Amino acid sequence: MNRVATRFEREWARSSAWQCLLRPLSWLFRALSAARRLAYQRGWLSSARLPVPVIIVGNISVGGSGKTPLVIALVEQLRVAGYAPGVISRGYGGSERGPFEVGPLSDPVEVGDEPVLIAARTEAPLFIGRDRVATGNALLAAHPNCDLIVSDDGLQHYRLRRDIEIVVVDGQAGFGNGCLLPAGPLREPASRLRSADFVVINHGGDDHATPSSALAAPMGLSGQPTSMHLSGQVFYNAKDPMQHALAADLRHQTVHAIAGIGRPRRFFDHLRQLGLNIVAHSFPDHYVYRREDLLFGQDAIIVMTEKDAVKCRAFAQDSWWVLAVSAQLDDRFIANLLKKLRPTYGPQTA
Repeated sequence: MNRVATRFEREWARSSAWQCLLRPLSWLFRALSAARRLAYQRGWLSSARLPVPVIIVGNISVGGSGKTPLVIALVEQLRVAGYAPGVISRGYGGSERGPFEVGPLSDPVEVGDEPVLIAARTEAPLFIGRDRVATGNALLAAHPNCDLIVSDDGLQHYRLRRDIEIVVVDGQAGFGNGCLLPAGPLREPASRLRSADFVVINHGGDDHATPSSALAAPMGLSGQPTSMHLSGQVFYNAKDPMQHALAADLRHQTVHAIAGIGRPRRFFDHLRQLGLNIVAHSFPDHYVYRREDLLFGQDAIIVMTEKDAVKCRAFAQDSWWVLAVSAQLDDRFIANLLKKLRPTYGPQTA
């Protein structure tokens, strides 16, 4: 499965004869996507507004773009500004259809790995559900003090009206060959970014990445997108999170790095930049780990992402470590976001 996904990503990064056969399907997908969005804009399909403002954090391409760390950072910044945010998510990869409340110790198999991670990092009220409108209302009924909803993904879930749209773009992968599914990685054309309130370019942990301003022109943006970098140098123990280690503690040992995320190479590159000697093991995004998947030898040192860790809690070993990363955002982006919220929705304490 992972090899198939990698093959598609490789093909989507270029133009080839293989894609020419799929382009008619891409044109059909684009037409249907545009027609569906227009139907909601014109009111031909009904949409609903929640009683509190809604911030959508999404993307227009398949695969990981960095939405989860951005959602976590936004919740933290909004709380500092005086808001009481809640989070809704589809719960991708989980069996529960919802609405269903998620906590730090919820089962990722039921509710999805990303919601569990967000709940653990933010301690914010979090509900999952296929119907975002019903999910938002369920959250507000259970937590009436919430005065703002952050939606993890849901850019294309137009039945839920939104006050602010934030689109995350992978600064390394970009838009691949620029084609829509199935000939390319896009769910909507790049021109969709022009209608978003904010565009965030995720450069990961690469401090020498192409500046966001250089990526604005190909996207057709009139304004400059903001940059996001992921930082993380401290590991915590997968079995006992109160134990911590630095990269220097692991540098002179062979480390098995596992990643079941959208862009595993980004995680592996980050570890190499920290000076670790790693053996990389990539798994499909949202992979449900079993103990036997991680048998690399007695007392083998394993490092993993936080998203992987929530699925390995039941059988974690003393020699397994988790790298915690945080999104670093431009102060002007946060200021502009709060400015856009406050004219109508500013909290009384802000």
